[in-house]
Amino acid sequence: MFGFRSKPDPTPDAAPTQQPPAAKAGLFKRLREKLNRGDSWLTYDLANLLPGGRIDDSVLDELETRLITADVGVETTERILERLRKQVARKELGNLDALLAALRGSLLEIVQPSARPLEIEGAAAPFAILVVGVNGAGKTTTIGKLARHLKAQSLKVMLAAADTFRAAAVEQLQIWGQRNDVTVISQATGADPAAVAYDAMQAAQARRIQVLIVDTAGRLHTQSNLMDELKKVKRVMGRVDASAPHEVLLVLDASQGQNALQQARLFNEALGVTGIVLTKLDGTAKGGIVFAIASELKLPIRYIGIGESAEDFAEFDAEAFVDALLKRDA
Repeated sequence: MFGFRSKPDPTPDAAPTQQPPAAKAGLFKRLREKLNRGDSWLTYDLANLLPGGRIDDSVLDELETRLITADVGVETTERILERLRKQVARKELGNLDALLAALRGSLLEIVQPSARPLEIEGAAAPFAILVVGVNGAGKTTTIGKLARHLKAQSLKVMLAAADTFRAAAVEQLQIWGQRNDVTVISQATGADPAAVAYDAMQAAQARRIQVLIVDTAGRLHTQSNLMDELKKVKRVMGRVDASAPHEVLLVLDASQGQNALQQARLFNEALGVTGIVLTKLDGTAKGGIVFAIASELKLPIRYIGIGESAEDFAEFDAEAFVDALLKRDA
């Protein structure tokens, strides 16, 4: 849940509330239904691979193949299989249920440390979130959903349209602002993105806004000049508040697989990513990239998205996610 500690205020806002458990459970139920839209890619037909009900190398080899082809990655897959092979050698896995329970434990061991919700620190005025990512990852839509999510926590939110290269991006953010009754700071098309971020920081301070979310233009992680521009936006925000931005939130398209992992590496090197949003999990039958990111980068996974509607967005829940992959009731 969100932690919010405000400065003394004669008229404090209502305390934030947790996301309703029913809403979160509903999202992960929908995720479970969408992943592979049928039997789990991890467990389908594994029972047919158990000669005489025994767990042997052929079963583990099949699991290894499925994990690698699901974008879990070679290194992370080896980490999972090494643990399972040791358990088999100790004769701890006597049947399919035992294997699946052990697999669940291995997956949770990897991803649980990354399930760290975003905490909005009230000492920051505003708490500034810089949202970055490549074209098509879903940044602007994510910002709209995040603004709605934060407003539901009784937080005052402002948006900044620092993607000044596309008029459509500004318009899209303004639509989300209208839907959520949130102010959007913007300038003319082609304006300096850093100037927009600077103005937004000052405006948020003057209006005692609690959370400022800054949209940015899609950056190809391989183009250093564009990444340098993002670094400038980050620096300029720091001139208004030396601790800003307080969160560098990277939006990744989960259906991009290992390319999303490479994006995360390079954005993290350039900007110091502090949190990740994984979008379009409904567009992939696998979702294994979540484990690759958690295992290699150990960055917090703040939120996931499984569709276009505002309800298809929630804080990342490691247990619910793993159970969705394994087709188990969360």
